[in-house]
Amino acid sequence: MGDTTREELEPLLAERFHDWAPGDVPEKNLATVAHRDAPTVYLVDRPDSEQSVIIAGHLGPPRNNDAEMAISSMNQVLGGDFTARVNMNLREDKSWSYGAFTQFVSARGQRPFVALAPVQTDKTSLAMAELKREIEEIRGERPPSSDEIAKVKDRRTLSLPGRWETASAVLGSLAEIVRFGLPDDYWDTYAGSIRALSEEEIRQAAVDVVHPEALVWVVVGDRAEIEAGIRELGFGDIVLLDADGNEQ
Repeated sequence: MGDTTREELEPLLAERFHDWAPGDVPEKNLATVAHRDAPTVYLVDRPDSEQSVIIAGHLGPPRNNDAEMAISSMNQVLGGDFTARVNMNLREDKSWSYGAFTQFVSARGQRPFVALAPVQTDKTSLAMAELKREIEEIRGERPPSSDEIAKVKDRRTLSLPGRWETASAVLGSLAEIVRFGLPDDYWDTYAGSIRALSEEEIRQAAVDVVHPEALVWVVVGDRAEIEAGIRELGFGDIVLLDADGNEQ
């Protein structure tokens, strides 16, 4: 807080801001949107691209939800860490990408669940198939293992001492509580909540929030080189776009 005290600051703040009043705040439309009935692939043609960028995603629950600890832990197994499945597959095992990951983008309403993988052009369709397989398998055929879950719990709790090394980091965590309407003791109870998660809760999170049948794919690359392979995948209707987003 600096070389001062709360008793010194509060009178100064009251003197300067006592007559402040809230203005008109527009309401945001946070209505719930249903998942798509079937996957769709948007192929953005960027001739002579050195690589392809693959994005796949759908809507997930808001940041503030009862299962968030389990959801975020599950995502760390799938693609939220460097050593997560998606990156170890596409980067470390196959060397098709410099890095691939998945994330739930924080938002007060529904938020994107996104998988992102820049890959070499000639591996575009193969990489899409691997991404889809990883997303499907974490829901059932290959759910998070006990070892993966233990590693995630260690990473999420043992790294906490370094999280608030600066005042801006502390402020960011406080802002997160306010922005998403989290409990005031969210960070006080965070480590215990992570440690208390059962393996079944984390595995169930994948079943509940990951929907491979509703994925929207966006692939940016050289259409002449990648279109045929993408069509062979049969991932759904293909919408062709130019580099400016105009339908072709």
